[in-house]
Amino acid sequence: MYATAAVMPGKGSPFQLREVVLDEPRPDEVVVRVVASGICHTDLIVRDQWYPPEPPVVLGHEGAGIVEQVGSDVISVRPGDRVAMSFNFCRTCRNCLRGRPSYCTDFFPRNFGGRRADGSATVRLGDGSPINANFFGQSSFSTYALAPEHAVVPLPRDLPLELAAPLGCGVQTGAGAVLNSLAPSPGSSIVVFGAGGVGLSAIMAADVAHCGPIVAVDLVPERLALAAELGATHGLHGAADGLVEQIMEITGGGADFTVETTASPAVLRTAVDVLNFGGTCGVIGAAPMGTEVSLDMSALLFDKSVRGIVEGGSVPRLFIPQLIDLYGRGRFPFDRLIRTYPFEEINRAAEDSEKGVTVKPVVLM
Repeated sequence: MYATAAVMPGKGSPFQLREVVLDEPRPDEVVVRVVASGICHTDLIVRDQWYPPEPPVVLGHEGAGIVEQVGSDVISVRPGDRVAMSFNFCRTCRNCLRGRPSYCTDFFPRNFGGRRADGSATVRLGDGSPINANFFGQSSFSTYALAPEHAVVPLPRDLPLELAAPLGCGVQTGAGAVLNSLAPSPGSSIVVFGAGGVGLSAIMAADVAHCGPIVAVDLVPERLALAAELGATHGLHGAADGLVEQIMEITGGGADFTVETTASPAVLRTAVDVLNFGGTCGVIGAAPMGTEVSLDMSALLFDKSVRGIVEGGSVPRLFIPQLIDLYGRGRFPFDRLIRTYPFEEINRAAEDSEKGVTVKPVVLM
């Protein structure tokens, strides 16, 4: 099957729309006609080669669209169904069997390996040469994507696909970090460092969980203003003098929970320093591999915890419908994060995301 894909030809290069050939679906795979795909920070750091796969590669991992074709063993969706695509996992390791697929022991090769688990390519250029794709089991910067059945999530017919797309990663990650991984009790104090798409999703989830106070920290005043509209009780500029002291005062001596989304070692240090005794810092921001951070070991002795969180610790087929239900009831207005762009303007969408002009860009195929 022929498709038009945004191919990244080299490290840090702009995306180029090119005709590619999609492999035939295996028995457990589906072909999705992609209608919309979110642009996530992870796409951009792979473009800059903080993480693999190597170029040339087709990225994109927040796709939503309509099932076009299914493999012979697929039973949960059929052609014509509307779906969101999320991350890939093996289904057989101990973590998958325990209902923790985002911590699949094969997560990295299945989502960042550029090929299927058996090493086969899912996308080829017009001359037949294979290129890296299968990014998060989908590579949704394309008019058609190939995905494993277990990584697609059926959607209600009344949800616009441009809204569904970011649920596959960014929105799910921020909201799940709070609701699934940290699971704060009502009245817990929480500080979210970084008010981008992931951070604002965490703030909305903290509001759903009846946390308070909810503190947003960012460098962009407009994003702090939006955070206030989405549930934050306080907004602090990340470069302000006395930031730690302000957080301590607002939280009454330290936060019960913090969420670090910026991938900055200095910010992570602050996110741990402002914890109360017994507090937990959830680390979401993806830094370049090998990045290290220094922490005060004596402070950690007082029951402070630092935990990494991938994909919000979620089971997508369970959690994404929960978020859609919250949205339908007016309790999780994530549509306010989204701005759409034509597929042909994917590079402008990426630039607007990096500049902070757009919180969550979504390209429309």
